[in-house]
Amino acid sequence: MNNKELIELWPEIEWIQDEGLRNQTALTWELALERSVLKPEDLRRIPFTLLCGPDLKVTFMDHKRSVVHIARDAGNKINEMYHGELPVNMDVLIAGAILADVGKLLEYELDADGKAIQGNYGKYLRHPFSGVSLAEEAGVPAEVCHIIATHAGEGNMVKRTTEAYIVHHADFMTFLPFKDRLKV
Repeated sequence: MNNKELIELWPEIEWIQDEGLRNQTALTWELALERSVLKPEDLRRIPFTLLCGPDLKVTFMDHKRSVVHIARDAGNKINEMYHGELPVNMDVLIAGAILADVGKLLEYELDADGKAIQGNYGKYLRHPFSGVSLAEEAGVPAEVCHIIATHAGEGNMVKRTTEAYIVHHADFMTFLPFKDRLKV
């Protein structure tokens, strides 16, 4: 995957001011795509979760990009209104939000109809674990790997940083209503 293709998939990566962290974030996605059966075009069409059924119209990239936007907006508002008492490192926040679900690329397989299903790897290792592994291989710093590791339910077992809380809540506020919505 070249840089132009990655920016087309993730224009938000340009929001990361630190060039080194931007490159590490990009490399993590490149590694995931090299090892996955999924291609960028698949990420733009498959449902963002396997838990809500095959007819879900919100794609993987719709959800992921919305989480990044919500997290960024929340981080900016906290920095603006909390008088420096709850500082949010915006580069760490944005990189963590972009990378939170990168490990899902190793969890999924495509069936004969091109539908995303949980693969054998995903039965044993959830995406927070595989995501951290990919990110560490790309040299992503611990404070960003912490967000990947703690954004999902596994993170309820440890203390989260402010940035990790923001990504966790941005992710779950845009997931749980689909999972738990009332069927009338």
